[in-house]
Amino acid sequence: MGVRAQQKEKTRRSLVEAAFRQLSAERSFSSLSLREVAREAGLAPTSFYRHFKDMEELGLTLVDEGGLTLRQLMRQARQRIADGGSVIQISVKTFMEFIDSSPDVFRLLLRERSGTSAAFRQAVAREIQHFTAELTDYLEEKQKTSRDYAEAQAQAMVTLVFSAGADALDMNEEERAVLAERMILQLRMIAKGADAYNKAKRL
Repeated sequence: MGVRAQQKEKTRRSLVEAAFRQLSAERSFSSLSLREVAREAGLAPTSFYRHFKDMEELGLTLVDEGGLTLRQLMRQARQRIADGGSVIQISVKTFMEFIDSSPDVFRLLLRERSGTSAAFRQAVAREIQHFTAELTDYLEEKQKTSRDYAEAQAQAMVTLVFSAGADALDMNEEERAVLAERMILQLRMIAKGADAYNKAKRL
């Protein structure tokens, strides 16, 4: 990558990070203006168009990056699991760490999942599908089960985790700890149910 390309990528990153910084419990992406994002990034508004067609394209980039960040964390969790440890406990701990360190990234995914923009809803749906597909791959391999069963279990787990994550955003540390234990119990119940169902189907 040449110097010019590196500078362009650096400027693009500054816009993405500026938009993320402006998100909060009180501010959604739809409330941000192009001028605000450019100013936060230390750029002239006209510079924005050298990197993004419009605010929607920037927003879709945020959704993609938010989903990728979460998937990368869960991949790291699976690596920690490979080194020894409870699959569900480590996964829940990693997810709650993500909520704690990047609450506004997760809020973005939640808000745009049911927002007014069809493009944003589809983008979040794709990220959830990627997340579910990776978990399906893991379950299929580890449990030696069919793809359909692994996918059904993964979908149930992802639905539960995202729902609990939404609750966790407005909780204090003690409340989140209680929620995490409840998540672990519920995920184990799903896993036990899936295991029992698989065994029954083989009879």
